[in-house]
Amino acid sequence: MNISMIPEMAASAGDRAVVTADGRSLTAVELLDLAQRAATRFQQYPAVLYLGTNHLAYPVALFGAALAGVPFVPLNYRLGEQQRNALLARHDGALVLRPEDLDALVDAQGVDESADEFEAPVPDDDAIAVIIYTSGTTSDPKPAILRHRHLLAYVFNTLEFGTAEETDASLVAVPPYHIAGLTNLLSNLYTGRRIVYLAGFDAPTWLDTVRRERVTHAMIVPTMLARVVAELGDADADTPSLASLAYGGSRTPRPVLERALRRFPHTGFVNAYGLTETASSIAVLGPDDHRTAFASDDPIVRDRLGSVGQALPGIEIVVRTAEGAPAAVGETGLVFVRGEQISGEYGARSVLDAEGWFATRDLGRLDADGYLYIEGRADDTIIRGGENIAPAEIEDVLLDHPGITEAAVIGVPDPEWGQRIVAVLVGDVDPDEIRAYARERLRSSKTPDLIVFREELPKTETGKLLRRVLVAELENTHA
Repeated sequence: MNISMIPEMAASAGDRAVVTADGRSLTAVELLDLAQRAATRFQQYPAVLYLGTNHLAYPVALFGAALAGVPFVPLNYRLGEQQRNALLARHDGALVLRPEDLDALVDAQGVDESADEFEAPVPDDDAIAVIIYTSGTTSDPKPAILRHRHLLAYVFNTLEFGTAEETDASLVAVPPYHIAGLTNLLSNLYTGRRIVYLAGFDAPTWLDTVRRERVTHAMIVPTMLARVVAELGDADADTPSLASLAYGGSRTPRPVLERALRRFPHTGFVNAYGLTETASSIAVLGPDDHRTAFASDDPIVRDRLGSVGQALPGIEIVVRTAEGAPAAVGETGLVFVRGEQISGEYGARSVLDAEGWFATRDLGRLDADGYLYIEGRADDTIIRGGENIAPAEIEDVLLDHPGITEAAVIGVPDPEWGQRIVAVLVGDVDPDEIRAYARERLRSSKTPDLIVFREELPKTETGKLLRRVLVAELENTHA
């Protein structure tokens, strides 16, 4: 088996539109036909590199590569020339699909080869399906290997084929080089939900598209969610068709989530936690959990808004102390995951331990009911006077201030305390007011020693904070 069975199943279930972009749609039969035509061309290359935005050509190229039995590599089209060339050099002889090549890929007249002449190689579920380069928030990008069996395990363990309504449509604004872009394609095509692509994101266009296309499901990253909420201001979203809004990819500040729940009162929210190396989501906080927590006066129940939910079927999660022992309920430690969909493979190197556990490098804790709380990356922990401090706790407090729109908390070297706490903020407010605000809500050891304002915070294109960039800058100027 390989992932090409998903468009084959979709085509056998009926010929209706399955993907839409820029006002044009492909039916399931058209998608499969174009993928087979592309595969006859792709077979002569060792890999297919995709260097474009969300486009009808994206699923054609992905499934064409799968049918041809060669790896598909979606690259970040926003990279500078030097970074892009460095990644291209890693794939000698590969076919590179650039923006100017994409239209021809979805034009049957533009492909010389006939789908009738295509002979697919014997499917191998252990072959490499996709290589996605990690975002590089803490180090240089690494090639995460996802084999067909990893992706199919995610789909088969968590979804049922053809369960969507014919009118269901899913809006995808995350880029194709993000794991969510890949797995949204697989999961929506498998369940029968039409995919609506946006080539780029801005909040007004996103809202307009939801309304115009009567989108029922959408997935965005936290930065996008914050911009949508800001665009709405005090108004309701007015998106009656939107039944489900999933968010994930990085930590969502609690104030942003609570404002979003108010603006979308009739939409079910889903927090999906996963990594590139885990072939998408491994834990989910569902709509019922969101609404119950949001409406509760019980601090323990309400605190679940800050969790990423419970493990998905087929996934095991354990939290371990620094010594490697299982952490107690509620105790913070390192998060490890295990399951069929977990890859944990970079190039030719696997980082799974002997029992198949993958170290996420996230700090977290599990409550008595198995809800997982992610408290940041282990590398981000600030150690001040011997106390381990999670930046997320301080960031959430600062973001509650109406004058602050973004916040990042880091540690810089200090000869007395080991590290000083620096808050880097985006907003228009007096620093003394922020210091007083923080002192009232945080104990002294967690109050920022220094407050720095910026016009914007350094981030990846999918909204992940580049904390290492701030650390490199501020440890030289404020250490």
